[in-house]
Amino acid sequence: MGDNIEGSQVVSLREALRMADELEVDLVEISPKADPPVCRLVDYQKFLYQQKRKAKEIKSKSVKIVVKEIRFGPNTDDHDYNFKLRHAENFLKEGAKVKAYVFFRGRQIVFKDQGEILLLRFAQDLEEVGKVEQMPRLEGKRMILIIAPKPKK
Repeated sequence: MGDNIEGSQVVSLREALRMADELEVDLVEISPKADPPVCRLVDYQKFLYQQKRKAKEIKSKSVKIVVKEIRFGPNTDDHDYNFKLRHAENFLKEGAKVKAYVFFRGRQIVFKDQGEILLLRFAQDLEEVGKVEQMPRLEGKRMILIIAPKPKK
């Protein structure tokens, strides 16, 4: 029925409007498709305010997932690899996902085995701070690996 009113009743529209006038509140339609339609006697501004507050609370509790990308070539040498590995570790410790990919240009696609080995080594080196969410997969001219941070205890 509404605030400060016990029970639910089936009343005519005219009676519901009269009750809303008496209590100085609004008649708000909650479920128009029900038979008969469901309405409540509430202060509409207060009702809107509470809905906004609930939505804001739900939004604040949701987790925002950040995805950081790290790009390799199929022939990335050790120094570059270690540099990118340290950055990936920091990203995972901050709670971001890491999307590592090997980009093949032109005829480098011939070295897709090297790219897969590089990504698997990368995943193995990050085993302590993250877990593999998606194994290396070739998509066009990219081989992609996704690593998510391990949950904190």
